[in-house]
Amino acid sequence: MTSRIPRDSRLRLVRPRPLAAAPRAMNQRRPRRPAPRPPEGTPAPAALAGMARSQLAGAVRVARWADVALGPGRTAGDGKATLSEATAERAAEDLGLTPAQVRADWDTARLAGLIEVHGDRARPGWRLRAWDRDDSAVLRGWVALFDAWSLAHPEPGGQEPGAVAEVVSAMPQVLSFLQLSAGPVPVSQLLDLLRQRVTELRTERCEIDYAPRPAPVVPESTDAPLEPLLDWALRALASVGALTYGDGQATLTPLGSWAVWVKLEQICVAAQSPAGNIEQSAEDMLRGCAQLRPNAARAEYRAWLAARPVGSAVTELIDAARGEDALLRGLAFEALRVVGAPAEPEVRAVLGEPALRPYALLWLAEHDGADPEDAHEVLTREEATWLWVDTAAAVADHGEAPMLVRHLESAVQPTVPELLKEVRAVGHPRTVQVLVALAAAHPDPALARAVRRAAFQVHTGG
Repeated sequence: MTSRIPRDSRLRLVRPRPLAAAPRAMNQRRPRRPAPRPPEGTPAPAALAGMARSQLAGAVRVARWADVALGPGRTAGDGKATLSEATAERAAEDLGLTPAQVRADWDTARLAGLIEVHGDRARPGWRLRAWDRDDSAVLRGWVALFDAWSLAHPEPGGQEPGAVAEVVSAMPQVLSFLQLSAGPVPVSQLLDLLRQRVTELRTERCEIDYAPRPAPVVPESTDAPLEPLLDWALRALASVGALTYGDGQATLTPLGSWAVWVKLEQICVAAQSPAGNIEQSAEDMLRGCAQLRPNAARAEYRAWLAARPVGSAVTELIDAARGEDALLRGLAFEALRVVGAPAEPEVRAVLGEPALRPYALLWLAEHDGADPEDAHEVLTREEATWLWVDTAAAVADHGEAPMLVRHLESAVQPTVPELLKEVRAVGHPRTVQVLVALAAAHPDPALARAVRRAAFQVHTGG
């Protein structure tokens, strides 16, 4: 009986596909629900985008100046995303503005995503590249500025940070009231609503005075702390173009009314979580999405994210990705793709973690505009091999044997011996289990024997 030499099998190189990207059968297609329509009288998207372009014209001008005049070099000299004195004066001279105007437009451009600052370096945001041709990019940029209204206008001095935070938390209800009123609303009426909402927020936090008193004390809400803060909030919202404010009344602009409607629709989406995972932790939500088709999973991610502050949601997803389940790792980064730009700092922060680095590099490449089909080119050979093993572990744990065999086709190595050599060297903690599962699943006896031998060598430290 003769032994067979393991074949130098050529692996067909194909681009990796997400585990959930299996083709959908025609009879499984579900009819799409019609998109909700904005209230009657809302301008068309093209008209809204024109208003947003007008509102952000100064920010766009400064962003384009920075793109041309400064190039990829240093643009934020103090490491805090603000222009250095010399750069602000140079921009003011070139654009015919004052340095204060340049700084204000620079800050607006950052908040709208027209400029992205990393440390003391700045680069044009993708919205700036698409500004003249993509109305949706323009509107998303303006909504980003609308969401950051509290940063766009300095708060009055001498105010308690807690009181400022309460007003910021209460303003969505004030804006919803303005949107439903569909016209001018007296500031005195808004002040009454703000008082009521702030009182509710304090009560929800159980701010109870436990000192001996004859009767329970209701948290105070006087005009003194809230009037100047309401004035600040309305002025800040007016500065971003969300409302007009004067003569003792406030009115939402068409852009502001549309943005509030968009936010209300997002809340409705969150309340109608397709698979019912909205109240689950990130890990349980991802497990619930594992069997969903890609579009259905993205809808579930959006609903889950809409019900949470972005910062805490991103932290939860990153923590879920650090777990032992490789499938959840991949799904967590799919959910982070739905988050988009707000997740970038957290994603960059995990580049030093070997288990997350390949996923983070792919996420960042796609975020920077790379085609998802070509994003894998940013990975080194070792990183691509680590990702291949990690994905194989997910398939071994949650997929079927034929799927694991097909996973061979996504390896960057052209031959099985090269793949096995580099898999052994990469040091993934699941290497032995992956190779054993692959050997058990592969129909070629010689190749299966070679894979088993590699698993044994890794297991014994050979």
